[in-house]
Amino acid sequence: MKVCTLPAMLAAAFLSHALPALAQSTPASAEAARDALAKKEGEGDQSALLKQTLTAVDKQYSLIRRGQVQVSYDLNYSYIGQEKIVTDIGAGGLTLFEIENVSSHTVTNTLSADYGLLNNLTGNITLPLISKYAEAKGHSGVSNSIGDIALGARWQPMEARRDKPNMTVTGNVRLPTGRSPFKIIAGSGQATGGGVTAFSAGLNINRIVDPVALFGSLSVTASLPAKDLYQLNGSRTLTRVAPGHSVGFGIGFAYALSYGISTTISFQEAISAGSKLRFADGLNAKTSMQTSGMLNLGLGYRVSPKTTVNLSVGIGVTPDSPNLSVGMNLPLAF
Repeated sequence: MKVCTLPAMLAAAFLSHALPALAQSTPASAEAARDALAKKEGEGDQSALLKQTLTAVDKQYSLIRRGQVQVSYDLNYSYIGQEKIVTDIGAGGLTLFEIENVSSHTVTNTLSADYGLLNNLTGNITLPLISKYAEAKGHSGVSNSIGDIALGARWQPMEARRDKPNMTVTGNVRLPTGRSPFKIIAGSGQATGGGVTAFSAGLNINRIVDPVALFGSLSVTASLPAKDLYQLNGSRTLTRVAPGHSVGFGIGFAYALSYGISTTISFQEAISAGSKLRFADGLNAKTSMQTSGMLNLGLGYRVSPKTTVNLSVGIGVTPDSPNLSVGMNLPLAF
């Protein structure tokens, strides 16, 4: 597909005015002018850079060809100044997951691999390794373990076209392979997983309007309940947790500053219904709804024609969000 970027348009306009004069000079000088104005090999264009940026920042926006393998590494650090922790249910009412002042630092190393099942269908597996340190009143702890492994697929129902929005349908299963928050003992370590199996489905749309790429997403998540628990919470024992469904959406854009530098700005929000809790003494309770919103700022640097490294900073805009998130995405080639 031929792409006409702003530099190419300027070159074409220059040639349309300059070629009549060049025709009167020697053929060698005309060829030299054409070579000087031509795009050098490896320069690429802004549209290609934007596509690579979308791939690195959010892999839901692009697919790979059948039989190809693509591996990437993500490093993320997040800080939470307030966290919901398990306490007890007293005479004054429900205090489970009450917000208390705590300090939580989490470093996540993630390896992900994509495989092209078809030209319009890509499978994915994600393996996170999590190091977490949290400090609350009376105790602190460090945990280093595997997180929740995720299996997913992305399907592009229609062929991508430059002049029309491109759509991708996604599906994901998150397995409870990390340390469950419903099975740890207070003071013995930190949870590194969600503790339940979760299923997600989403729709992503993006459109490139050179030098800007617009994108948006919508997703829903449902989780299986955590059963047969025996977690002491003060004077009661938690035996079952049924997480509520959640809905998420995101919007943003990427802008190519040059052939090698691009920036992204996006906003993501997730709204989760309250979880249902059951205790050994027959008491049933429900937590309140949670809303998490993040404003993300990103910078993409093209280190080679096929590799773009992305750095991002996320700022939490709701009480249920991490205060700060810093990340890096690095494609790996073998």
